[in-house]
Amino acid sequence: MKIYNLTDFDAVLAISRKGSFRAAALDLGMSTSALSNAIAKLEGTLGVRLFNRTTRSVALTEAGRRFVDQVTPALKDIHQALDTVRSQQETPSGILRINTFATAGREILSPLVIEFLRRFPEVHIDVVTEGKLVDIVADRFDFGIRSKNLVPTDMIAIPLGPPRRYAVVASPDYLEKRDLPRAPPDLLTHPCVRTRLPNGALFRWQFASEGQSVQVDIDGPITLDEASLARMAVIESVGIGFFMESDVRSDIEEGRLVRILDDWTPPLSPLCLYYPSRRNPPAAFKVFVDLARELARSAGNS
Repeated sequence: MKIYNLTDFDAVLAISRKGSFRAAALDLGMSTSALSNAIAKLEGTLGVRLFNRTTRSVALTEAGRRFVDQVTPALKDIHQALDTVRSQQETPSGILRINTFATAGREILSPLVIEFLRRFPEVHIDVVTEGKLVDIVADRFDFGIRSKNLVPTDMIAIPLGPPRRYAVVASPDYLEKRDLPRAPPDLLTHPCVRTRLPNGALFRWQFASEGQSVQVDIDGPITLDEASLARMAVIESVGIGFFMESDVRSDIEEGRLVRILDDWTPPLSPLCLYYPSRRNPPAAFKVFVDLARELARSAGNS
């Protein structure tokens, strides 16, 4: 009797969803070569090719498409059955997968993720940060963390903190040598540290005050694609920077950076933890939601 691994079936579905072995391997937390070997072994056991592979693309064969169509609902039932069993655990364990973006990841790492690991050390948390908004159900994440206005309407959402803000900052040395910007258009006469979004576009600085919105296409000597690098450049007086307040709050408090144009950076939507409704979720899932609600209550009282 031939023995099949449930993880191999999950791998087939992941490749089908992602359209590439590399992306599916990242999704599954394994190497591309290990995933390729697992699929080759499964195809050998089945005696049929599931994927047509070239150096540039991966596509299901007709047999692979039928396999995915028939296996998908069965795997969903199996995973629900496993959830039901795990919901009876006395000690939460297993893996929780969270999709978010880098800035939010930095904001929630200590108060939520690390605090959770202190309380439940037998649970492993896999945090994936990416700029694009993904379907957390299709990509098999347990949770997503995004700004409230980006949470899908069919999800359960828990606000994780107060509204957030942008902060425009410069170093004290930089401001000693230049006039202080009083309004967003003044930035056009200053060198600024530009940042590039994950999709390759340059981030455009947006401001609002008393119902008036302004968008500024700043210019400057350097373009970076990571907030921590941009922060270093601003501290070194390369130019003015535009950040999430949480990324530079300690620099402002300790005098390394000075906040400017404060009246032009109003509150934004708060972060939310969101997830689909689940019957009999695993114990780890339930206690993570409990901690998120605890954090929400604490933020509401602060």
